[in-house]
Amino acid sequence: MDFLSTIRMTVRNLLARKGRSLLTMLGIVIGVAGVIIIISLGAGAQSLVLGQVNKLGSNLLSVQPGKSDTNGPPAQAFGVVITTLVNADTLALRTLSQVPHAVAVNGQTRGTGSVTWQNKTVDTNFLATDSGYEDAINYTMQDGVFMTKAEADSGANVVVLGSTVAESLFSDSGVDPIGQVIKVKSAASSNSEEASFGVPLRVVGVISPRGSAFFQDQDDQIFIPLTIGQSQLLGIHHLQMIGIKVDAPENVDQTIEDVTRVLKQRHHILSDDDVDFTVRNQATAAGLLTTITDALSLFLTSMAAIALLVGGIGILNIMLVTVAERTREIGLRKAVGARNGDVMRQFLLEAGTLTSIGGFIGIVVGVVVSYLLSTLMVYLGFDWDFVISLWSIVLAISVSILTGVIFGLYPSFKASRLDPIEALRYE
Repeated sequence: MDFLSTIRMTVRNLLARKGRSLLTMLGIVIGVAGVIIIISLGAGAQSLVLGQVNKLGSNLLSVQPGKSDTNGPPAQAFGVVITTLVNADTLALRTLSQVPHAVAVNGQTRGTGSVTWQNKTVDTNFLATDSGYEDAINYTMQDGVFMTKAEADSGANVVVLGSTVAESLFSDSGVDPIGQVIKVKSAASSNSEEASFGVPLRVVGVISPRGSAFFQDQDDQIFIPLTIGQSQLLGIHHLQMIGIKVDAPENVDQTIEDVTRVLKQRHHILSDDDVDFTVRNQATAAGLLTTITDALSLFLTSMAAIALLVGGIGILNIMLVTVAERTREIGLRKAVGARNGDVMRQFLLEAGTLTSIGGFIGIVVGVVVSYLLSTLMVYLGFDWDFVISLWSIVLAISVSILTGVIFGLYPSFKASRLDPIEALRYE
């Protein structure tokens, strides 16, 4: 029997059992689609992490109060209030002779509160910082200017709005936010009587939309002078973080050593066991997140591989049942001259056809679902790239064909070895 006749017979046999063929392919479809979706989601997650870093800026270090493991969460994440960093630490780190590769250093404290303009109030976050923030973080101004060094150092009653806050307060009225006076009230308790009624601040600028960075909405916040946030809103005198921008990637490690040395001297620390601060490289944090997404992708891919295995076992079972059902047919074909190789090729081709079609459908389903998921992530505000790698498609095709060959081999071999006389007697 020629190869073309074998293909025609294979297609005819599969179409004669449409329901069984579809159910047999289902496991392959799920497994192949799962592999493509998981690889696509993993690539999208990595693009998200890298995008988060690039949004804030490159070569960034953060100094946080309290000692913690470099790869673990900061002490503040557990709700512990640590007051070891102060404004004088920021000034010391700005000394070029001490930290020569630091091009920008800024102190920060954060809080939540409400912002009121006329009769409209919105809840938001505030970042109290100094003029060094402007040189360290990537952003552009939509309107107005960022607070000047003089305004930040003197604690002037000025504020810069994120785009979301500006839109919430002023979009309905059509009033230009610049020059308007808003009142900011902190959710945290403060000894300031003025803070209890709201601190009046004049709007000097609005930052262009930036989206999320490290899973925090950068547009739903306001920026105020550090002393306003510390003394009038939070009633504190310490810092929650010091941000540092390094001039070049190759100088990051040296800057970490310089920062550590300066702060240990200032805090009179002699032993590493007594260190009361943590210096973190944001690129390292991004690398850690990437490692986590890789491990998760590998785990989920193994789950999809199990689905492929289950699909392969399903093909094995169905092909064995098919051989049993068509025993008389096999005997008749061999009686009229079909060779063992012809019978084996036919059943192997049937198994390969099932897995190949299932693999193709799985690729289409995987690409479509991956696209829909990436569109959903973009709609939710994440910088999520739609990535379908060529190797994932090649892998899916190869695995689906290989599954058909491996799990169809035994039934095909069994069918080819049937004795024609015994097969014709089979009931």
